[in-house]
Amino acid sequence: MKKYNKTLLAAAFIAAFGLAGCGSDGSDGADGVDGVNGVDGVDGTDGTSASLSVTTVEDASQFTLTIAPADIVVVGTDDFSFKFTATAEGTGGATLPFSGLEKVQLYVTSQSENTTDTGAPYLWTSHLYANDFVSDNAMYCTLTGTATTRAGVEVEACTLVEDTENPGTYTGTWEHDGNAPSVLTDGDANDLVRVMLRAYNVVNADGTSISDKLLSTPIDFIPATGELAVSEKDSVSNAACIKCHSSLDGYADTDMRISNISAHHNYQKVENCVACHNPAMAADEDYSDLGYNISFNAMIHTIHMGDELADSLTGEALELFGEIAFPAEHNECTVCHDNGTQWNDNVYEEACVSCHVDVNLATGDNHNGIVPASDAVCSGCHGAGSLSPMEAHSVNRRADLADGLVLDVVSADVSAGVLTVTIGVELNGETAASGTDLFDYLFNASYAKAILIGTLDDNGDYVQGSSISDETMFVVNDAGQIVLTQTLEETTSLDGQTLYVSSELSMCGDAETDMIVATDEGCDVGIPANIATKYFVFGDTAATGVETTDNMRFINATVYTAPTQVGNDRTTADEAKCNACHDNLAHIKSPRHGVTNFTQCADCHNNASPVGSHHETVQIESADGTFTVVEGLEYYNRDLVTVAHRYHSGTYAEEASGVYINADGDLVNYPADQTNCQACHKDANADGDAMPFFDGTGTLTSGKTSVALGNGEFISPVTEACRSCHAHSGDAALAHFKSNGATVFGDNITSADAVPVESCATCHAEGKTYGIDSVH
Repeated sequence: MKKYNKTLLAAAFIAAFGLAGCGSDGSDGADGVDGVNGVDGVDGTDGTSASLSVTTVEDASQFTLTIAPADIVVVGTDDFSFKFTATAEGTGGATLPFSGLEKVQLYVTSQSENTTDTGAPYLWTSHLYANDFVSDNAMYCTLTGTATTRAGVEVEACTLVEDTENPGTYTGTWEHDGNAPSVLTDGDANDLVRVMLRAYNVVNADGTSISDKLLSTPIDFIPATGELAVSEKDSVSNAACIKCHSSLDGYADTDMRISNISAHHNYQKVENCVACHNPAMAADEDYSDLGYNISFNAMIHTIHMGDELADSLTGEALELFGEIAFPAEHNECTVCHDNGTQWNDNVYEEACVSCHVDVNLATGDNHNGIVPASDAVCSGCHGAGSLSPMEAHSVNRRADLADGLVLDVVSADVSAGVLTVTIGVELNGETAASGTDLFDYLFNASYAKAILIGTLDDNGDYVQGSSISDETMFVVNDAGQIVLTQTLEETTSLDGQTLYVSSELSMCGDAETDMIVATDEGCDVGIPANIATKYFVFGDTAATGVETTDNMRFINATVYTAPTQVGNDRTTADEAKCNACHDNLAHIKSPRHGVTNFTQCADCHNNASPVGSHHETVQIESADGTFTVVEGLEYYNRDLVTVAHRYHSGTYAEEASGVYINADGDLVNYPADQTNCQACHKDANADGDAMPFFDGTGTLTSGKTSVALGNGEFISPVTEACRSCHAHSGDAALAHFKSNGATVFGDNITSADAVPVESCATCHAEGKTYGIDSVH
């Protein structure tokens, strides 16, 4: 509705009535003298437009705290002060000032050169610990200049003020006696300083607190010049942690943040962790008697070696770390240390004994009786050569030995009911000598000693065949080949069938010589034979395979893409993502199986396997630490999809190792976000398009329509995958699955063709309201 000025309206009405009272024949009076002009009023202050700032935010990634080096006092005798800005994403994606902050927390840490002969060459020092101000190891800034810690103690805080003329710009000053505890009075202004800021009590439009921490991007700078700097100590990048712990969405590639670290509800960055976990904190009496070193470099080693060190840990260290498993090989330092060679170059007690907890350098126990005078002498033995971290830990040993035994499947032929497979053999870089017996080089002759042979069904699913492990056939002939033969049963015909040939041989690797050696010579690691799985199609004449790089099959050397579920564009799981966390798949099943990729795993773990699971029951931890069976929850197949889901969701465990569910119902040892399917699955197919789980017709992208059980029954594949994670829903989940067309154990479906297509995709396909991409 249009609004009018009341004074003007009144004047208008008076004028109207006045005109109505005059005679129509009256005359105008003479004009009066003009009055004196009034004095101009004082200009008013511009108001703040509500559209130019925001007071809520929908997601932590849409909120930004920014500090400039010139805007904070961190060393010296100048009075503390600092200024920062807060912005957030508003309507339409615009970045606007964020107004109304009432509480922030400031973390300040210096990196200085270590002038002693103990410890790392550079050390972090928390300014607050150095100043004996240990309220949550950070300094609060509030509107009142006081704050309450997590322990409920009221402490002095800096006073926070928002600039009324510039919403979203805040200053902090110290109004108490002395200088602020974040200022290191005797600090060196030429040392690198790291500053980060945390905001509190920020909510979304509904008034719900933002779940993730609201943290600024840490800044490293030199106070003397204000120039940005690069730390000498950051040997582990956030990207390295993200490979296992997932990435927080919404942040730029230049500001990568870790999504899933449970400690303290996740501080998102390695740079943030060292703000507290540094020598200054470790020396504090509240932490020095924990039984483990709380400095980041030492503590993080102990955490990731927890399961290996369980027998050596005691007290709180055993309780916190004793059952934590590391998904890669413990000796592979570069899985985490991806930013420089500090891990190899800097040798000192604190870092070493955090893994080697049974070593006592004060007594020489488990150190050949050697008691080093100081850390300064450690490099005398460990600085180079066989005792250096690189060599002593055999870093990259699997990669260095990967080509120790190379097998090249040359041909597959059927004649007079006999299958003959010929394989070229290269041992330690040379064609294997005639008479070489590969069984003499097995890492463990009881396991991993077969050439894997089977067929593919019409959908490209693996059907396990009769693999060959007859020792007499693994002797190299004069042509540098092994020739394997298998008599087919009379009822078996390979006409029109696709044959696959691969290997599970695990060889005896010597990391010191980087060679495959005879078993009786001793070795330190099992190395899978390097083989490219090959496929052959048989018709009137046998097909001969040629070397390929992307899992092809052949008809008389004419190559076309194989429809196998493993290793091709219909496979939604991603080997590269497995290796990102596990570093390599070889050690996961070693020494039982020498395998490196899905095409080999699928020889046993396929949806046509009639063997059934060897881990039918589900066990979870009880309050007393023992594991008890969950009644009524069982799995009867060994399909790779089910096994992988079960293992990573904790329903495969029988003890507190690997991934399991503890007595509190929490998932232990799975480091990624449980709902992040893309932690293991492909983001896109070979064409760069999004890789869906469903193909648009209601069936899976893989084409899989059934899964075989060990009792001869067949069940629905989508349900089996889903309940591998959603087992906790029990009968309710089962009823939901069945109401949507699922066939489950006990339905007595004995033909794969009789399994109906589930209607899961109707609601749960990507893009739907309850699609996998939404609910997860």
